[in-house]
Amino acid sequence: MTIALSTDELQTAEAMLHGYGPAQPAIASLHQHQGDLEASLEDLAMASAGTAAYGDTPRGDRATLRQVLLANLRRELCGDDSFREKVEEYNKNPAQAALLTGLIVYVVELVALPWMSPAIATVAVLWILKIGLRTFCDYTEPAETQRDG
Repeated sequence: MTIALSTDELQTAEAMLHGYGPAQPAIASLHQHQGDLEASLEDLAMASAGTAAYGDTPRGDRATLRQVLLANLRRELCGDDSFREKVEEYNKNPAQAALLTGLIVYVVELVALPWMSPAIATVAVLWILKIGLRTFCDYTEPAETQRDG
């Protein structure tokens, strides 16, 4: 299943983030991938962390960088009540660009990865807003945990 922003959703995000320069690489990537959030997240992470380190193929017993990114996002965002409150506040006032940029900045500050950028955080936030925080948290949960639960 591809999780993508519709043309209207992408145009709305672009208009809201027009004055926020750090989000522009995310908007460009989303346009390039026709709103596909996962493909955009992957491209931006590869650009920030290095293509060779990213990928879907496990290296021995080590997790891929993609798995690490999703695990960090999930760990930091899914259990953070302040982030949940910020998402709820945005959902009550979705036309407030300041609330959207506030979510992006919060994610950059919260997720402790040296290559976390506002562009990566922008796509992650748009993804969460698209499908909901609970769905994002369940979707990114490791397969072993889902089977065991």
